[in-house]
Amino acid sequence: MSTIKLEEKKEKLNNMLLEITRQDVMVAYSGGVDSALLAAMLAMAASVNHTRVLAVTAATRLHPVNELAEAKRVAKELSVEHRVVAVDELSEAGIGKNPPDRCYLCKRCIYERMLALAKEERLAVLLDGTNASDWREYRPGLKALQELKIISPFAECGLEKEEIRALAQEYHISVAHKPASPCMATRFPYGVELSYEAMQQAAKAEQFVRGKGFYNVRVRVYNNLVRLEVDETDMPRLLSKKQEITEELKNLGYTYITLDLEGFRSGSMDYDLGFQY
Repeated sequence: MSTIKLEEKKEKLNNMLLEITRQDVMVAYSGGVDSALLAAMLAMAASVNHTRVLAVTAATRLHPVNELAEAKRVAKELSVEHRVVAVDELSEAGIGKNPPDRCYLCKRCIYERMLALAKEERLAVLLDGTNASDWREYRPGLKALQELKIISPFAECGLEKEEIRALAQEYHISVAHKPASPCMATRFPYGVELSYEAMQQAAKAEQFVRGKGFYNVRVRVYNNLVRLEVDETDMPRLLSKKQEITEELKNLGYTYITLDLEGFRSGSMDYDLGFQY
């Protein structure tokens, strides 16, 4: 990562946000590093223009409950006005069968809800924290952003994920090094019927493993079998804890507990669609 290149992107980004916040705006805010940094930088730009920034979080059962609590905590740290809207994706977005375009249907549903709120609040635009790295992955949700004309400043300024983490650290964002936390539907093969109970079960399993000191953790579920993904460097340590991890995951209802020898990689469920990163 080139420091000079990052500084150039940062200057372009700051200028863009100063221009955008000449009017009141809304930011889609999950509490992760991308949206937290964007909310913070928008708030700083808006303070110059004396305008309003409203951060909005979708309260969704596709993410662990603690994610919403953390989003609220970080918004308070950032002194950003925060609102929560409830969304039931399984019934409202039509993703119960976990189709390959699940992310598109879900994003479209959530952002339409946010845009409706933005209209009520007389907020000019909706922004989100999509970054340049996202465009190199299988992200059907990006189509929804284009259709709804959502503004993604990080992507437009060419900021990669690691550059965003560096900026978040520079701005003392507490979640600068928080691991990515995509929705729990990504833990199941496409075409498998989704249920909140099964997703909550997978979330509990991940929380337990992560609580043992592992950074990246994914529990991929195939009925009563789970495929554990952790960083390759963490595999020996995970094996040293195999008994307690196996016991806990069996207590949660799984019969077979396996370790993926390729280790953690984002989007591994997309391989059946022909995507490998």
